[in-house]
Amino acid sequence: MIVLVIGGSGSGKSEYAERLTLRLAGDTPRVYLATMQVWDAECRARIAKHRRQRTGRGFVTVECSRNLVGLDPSALDSSGTILLEDLGNLAANELYAPGATPDRAYKSILAGLEHMVAVSRHLVIVSNEVGTGGEVYAGETQIYLQLLGHLHQALACRADAVCEVVAGLPQYYKGREAE
Repeated sequence: MIVLVIGGSGSGKSEYAERLTLRLAGDTPRVYLATMQVWDAECRARIAKHRRQRTGRGFVTVECSRNLVGLDPSALDSSGTILLEDLGNLAANELYAPGATPDRAYKSILAGLEHMVAVSRHLVIVSNEVGTGGEVYAGETQIYLQLLGHLHQALACRADAVCEVVAGLPQYYKGREAE
């Protein structure tokens, strides 16, 4: 099963996705696939917050900021569930890697996600809500937002369930909440 969980900053999407991952995984292994590159104190604070949230939940953390296809399958348990946190970081990391283009980043990310599907029982993908602000941004920001929007569209087609979390409440647009 593939579930795409989208939400704005502070929406509760990460907490919701973690609870959903626990339900899907049951007694099987659960992997927290962390994609954030640590650039500064703000990044470290966000990582610390997410680690505190996961305390006692049985997640094994695997860090991979880009090139998911190159991730060694032995780091993941094929009988388990992967929580990828988050697609926005992964997209930025791939898009701004040396020699990258938006097309190469898009293809690399989709291939990496298919790799995650192949090596897991369930995949829960957390992403940032983009595109509802009504603003058009210039240059690099617009390219990033377009990449993330295109990824959302492709994943929404591929996913079994898609939901947006607002104020901690999930709204399903495709499929339904796992029980």
